Amino acid sequence: MSGAVGAFRALHRGRAPQDPLVLPGPWDAASARVFAEAGFPALATPSAGVAASLGYEDGATPPDEMFAAITRIVRAVDVPVSADIESGYGLPPKELVARVLDTGAVGVNLEDSEAGALLPAEAQAARLAEVRAEAGDRLFLNARVDTYVRGVPDPEETIRRARLYVAAGADCVYPIFAPPDHLPLLAAEIEAPLNAHALPDGGPPIPELGRLGATRITFGPGLHRRTMAALREIATSL
Repeated sequence: MSGAVGAFRALHRGRAPQDPLVLPGPWDAASARVFAEAGFPALATPSAGVAASLGYEDGATPPDEMFAAITRIVRAVDVPVSADIESGYGLPPKELVARVLDTGAVGVNLEDSEAGALLPAEAQAARLAEVRAEAGDRLFLNARVDTYVRGVPDPEETIRRARLYVAAGADCVYPIFAPPDHLPLLAAEIEAPLNAHALPDGGPPIPELGRLGATRITFGPGLHRRTMAALREIATSL
């Protein structure tokens, strides 16, 4: 496991500006295999996509089912997998880390909002520090910053939160839905790799997001939704 985590960390380092790390989001074992066979060096599960594949609304997946789904995805491929575990399901850090490690995932996303509201940044930083202390170097910690999705579009607040999370041990920060024109400022002011959200069929192209400051690109449930749209067209034609 330590080798896989190290390899995953290394993928975030030394990247050319126009060549960010692209991590597709598998929602089940079959989609994970498709992405791995296409040559992507690592994957990052989206909680919303996994939820939809299990028949739940986003945010309503029981933890046992989410961890079981992550385990199946990890088992299906031979590339590192990072897991979106929302805000951690209320689990204490020791149990949370143990359950993630049991899935075989090499990293996690942890978001700083619950029930539609931002958590206090200092409290989230303290929780991240506890997760880091429990995990040591066994997990890559991607701290999601939810300011832009919770009605706080001020980049200064995003930067404040991100700096607290990096100081607490986060390896990467993810200001989800940050406008592309904010990325240069965020990248300049946050001393950690920057994860940007991309649309699979719209928005700035991936190399442009990299030039703007993104080190890592993920798609949330976008790839699952695009696949479902294609499947609906097939179903209609049948």
